[in-house]
Amino acid sequence: MNPSLTHTAPTSAGVRHGDGGAPSVALVADDGRHLAATWHEPPAGAARAVAVMHAATGVPRGYYRAFAVWLAEQGYAVLTYDYRGIGGSRRRPIRDDRASMRDWAVLDMSAAHAAADARRRAGTADELPLLLLGHSFGGNSLAFARGVEQADAILLVASQIPVVHHFPGWRRWGAAFFFRAWVPLVTRLCGFLPAWANGGGEAVPREAALQWCDWGTREAWAYSDPAMQPHRAVGAVVSPVHLWHVSDDLTYAPPGAVDALAAQFRNASVQRHGVTPQEVGQQRLGHFGAFRREPGAQLWQRLLAPIEAATPRLRR
Repeated sequence: MNPSLTHTAPTSAGVRHGDGGAPSVALVADDGRHLAATWHEPPAGAARAVAVMHAATGVPRGYYRAFAVWLAEQGYAVLTYDYRGIGGSRRRPIRDDRASMRDWAVLDMSAAHAAADARRRAGTADELPLLLLGHSFGGNSLAFARGVEQADAILLVASQIPVVHHFPGWRRWGAAFFFRAWVPLVTRLCGFLPAWANGGGEAVPREAALQWCDWGTREAWAYSDPAMQPHRAVGAVVSPVHLWHVSDDLTYAPPGAVDALAAQFRNASVQRHGVTPQEVGQQRLGHFGAFRREPGAQLWQRLLAPIEAATPRLRR
């Protein structure tokens, strides 16, 4: 989130907008907006479960391809998709796109859940179990999407309540500058938030960027926004919810901010976990490293094993 740490994020040149050889499909949101998506199916045999990967802000679905392919090899049918205005779901010039973070959470995530629900019922006598995965924004706003309460388990990585007072020490000043000065200024000057001003990934539409600033200066992110209350379903989640923080991810998702998100799931079976880069053979992970190819199965199995152990329907 700090503009001085842009090297930690995936750059536009380094991410895939699509998903290689996997066929693209279209999701249709309630307002008729089409979203680019990809199903990664198990390479051999029928799927034993369905998973949905919800992305971080400004990160296209291709960034999660290696992880999705690995998860498919574990027997999951995995859906990755792009929020409106991002990656393959950008249908118009970004200055003309009015996509907001509310749209991403309420409309786009709901469309992904509907597609997953259809997939888990297709071609099987018994409904397949559903695992929801979230990275950063993909986890902290997941509970505003229709269908979140249907998940058998939820796994969140570097997802947090990213508001100013949850950042420690000098990073609190950096977060305040980011939300109150940097992003509003750059967004209004450019008509959108460029990738270089966002720490990498892709450019973010104007309304989404300004809503990011609004939520980031509230008491509890979107959970404090009265306009989001009709969509708030976090209390309906009773399944296992596991949240992971990364030890060197202090600028985007420090442990206190991850703890604050965990506290929102008051009726769920919540577990908190942490991982260091050294535990998975890496020098650095940061906010985006958990889904890079380099840590690979060594880290991904570490993330998956506890949630499968806590969820009878996901156990092999």
